[in-house]
Amino acid sequence: MESPVKEKRSLNYVEKPIKVTKFLDDNFLLESKQAQTLYHEYAAQMPIIDYHNHLPPKDLAENRVFTSITKAWIDGDHYKWRAMRTLGIDEKYITGEATDKEKFMKWAQAVPHTMRNPLYHWTHLELSRYFGITETLNEKNASAVYDATTEMLQSQDFGARGLITKMNVDVLCTTEDPIDTLEYHQQLVKSDFKTKVSTAFRPDKAILIGSETYNEYVDSLSKVCDTEITTYDELCDALRQRIEYFNFNGCFVCDHGLSHLYAEDFTESEVKAIFKQRRGGSQVSPLEAAKFQSALLLFLSETYHEFGWVQQFHLGALRNNNTRMLSELGPDTGWDSIGDYSQGESLSKFLDTLDSKNKLTKTILYNLNPRDNALMATMTGNFNDGSVKGKVQWGSGWWFLDQKHGMIDQINTLSNMGLISCFIGMLTDSRSFLSFPRHEYFRRILCNLFGNEMAKGELPNDMEWIGTMVRNICYNNAKEYFDL
Repeated sequence: MESPVKEKRSLNYVEKPIKVTKFLDDNFLLESKQAQTLYHEYAAQMPIIDYHNHLPPKDLAENRVFTSITKAWIDGDHYKWRAMRTLGIDEKYITGEATDKEKFMKWAQAVPHTMRNPLYHWTHLELSRYFGITETLNEKNASAVYDATTEMLQSQDFGARGLITKMNVDVLCTTEDPIDTLEYHQQLVKSDFKTKVSTAFRPDKAILIGSETYNEYVDSLSKVCDTEITTYDELCDALRQRIEYFNFNGCFVCDHGLSHLYAEDFTESEVKAIFKQRRGGSQVSPLEAAKFQSALLLFLSETYHEFGWVQQFHLGALRNNNTRMLSELGPDTGWDSIGDYSQGESLSKFLDTLDSKNKLTKTILYNLNPRDNALMATMTGNFNDGSVKGKVQWGSGWWFLDQKHGMIDQINTLSNMGLISCFIGMLTDSRSFLSFPRHEYFRRILCNLFGNEMAKGELPNDMEWIGTMVRNICYNNAKEYFDL
C-alpha cells in the first residue's frame, strides 16, 4: 500500500489574510454587503416608536439630570443585578448601601464575564452611542469611564429628555396603573419636548382577585374615582371611568402582564357573588378567581374595542420565585423567570369570545417561553380577518428573549408562519433611559437576516423593495398600526 503523500505548497503560495473585524465597528452584526446597505441606507435613520416601556414619566416631565452613571444605568436594572449576583457580588454593591462609584466599579468588574450574554453587547452599544466611549469596559478603565460619563450626564443635553432625543425617539409609551393621576403626562403635553409621550393602561391589580392586597387596591381605586366599590358592577363602572380618563389624556394602548389568559365559563351571578365574597374579606378558590378574572378581562377588552385602543398581553412569566429576597427587596428586583404555563386553548377561547361579538380590538401577544413561538405565530393568523393590516400581532422577543438568538427565532418563526412584512418591530420594555440602542441591535439583526438571504440568492437582489420592507418593520408599520 502506498503511503499517503502530503501535498507540497508551491514556493509562490500566499496565505490568504484572515479578515479581522473590529468589535462593534460600523458593520457590527452585518455579515454581507447587502445587509450593510439595508442597515446603513434604510434602517439606521428611521425614528423610533417605543410603544411599551417602564420609564418614569416624572423623570421626563422634570427633565431629570442624573447625578451619576450608576443612577442612569445600574439602578433599577435587574438584568445587570442578576449577572452580578451570579458572579458572587455582594448585594451591598447591587441594591445596597455602597456608593454610586463603588457599584459602578463592581459592574465594570462583572462586564468581561458577561460575554455571549446580551448584556455585553448592550453595555458597549450604550457606552458608544450615548457617550462616544468605544473601549471595552473592565475594572482597569472603570474609574475613568465613571468620571467621564458622570461629568457628561450633568449637562442638560444628557438629561432624561436629551437622552431620548439623542436616540431619535418619535413616540414612547410608558405604563401606568389605573389609579395614576397622569399629572406628569399632562405636564409633558404642555412642554416643548418634541417626543410624543403617551401611556399604557395597566389594570392587572384590579383583575388578580386572589392577591393578598386586593381589597386595599380596590379601596385605592374607589378613592381615586370618588365612588364606593362594593359590587362587581361598581368595579366595572370605576374601571370604565379610568379608561375614559386615560383616553382623554391621550392613551391609545393598554397592557396586561399575566401568566396566561383566562377563559373560564362563568355566569353573571357567579361573578357578582365572587367579588362580594372577596370584598367581604374572604378568600376565593382558584376556580372562582379564574371565573372572575375571565369576566373582568372580557369586560375590559370589550371596552378597549369601544375606545379603539390596542391591547397588549405579556404572557408566561413566573414571578417572585425567591420569597426570601422578595420580602427583602420587593418585586421587580430580579427574581422572575420563564414559566411553563399552558397557553393555547385559553388564548384561543378568549380571542374567539371577543371576535364572535365583533369586539376584538387590535391585539399584540408576547410570549416568554420560547416553546410557544410557533403557537403564538399561528394563533395570530386565526383572528386576522382582513379588516386591519396585521390586526393581531405576535410581538417582538420579550424579556429573556430580547437577545440575538431570541430575536432571530422570533423573526424566522413569524416569517415562516405569518407575514414579517406586517410586523410592528421592536420595543425596549425597559426602565432605563439608556436602553434605546436595543432598537439598533434589533435593526442590525433584521437587516442581517434579509441581507444574507439576498447574498445567497434566497431572496431577489431588489434593494428598493426589501429596503422599504425593512423601513416599514422598523417604524412605518407601528406608525400606521397605532394611528400616530
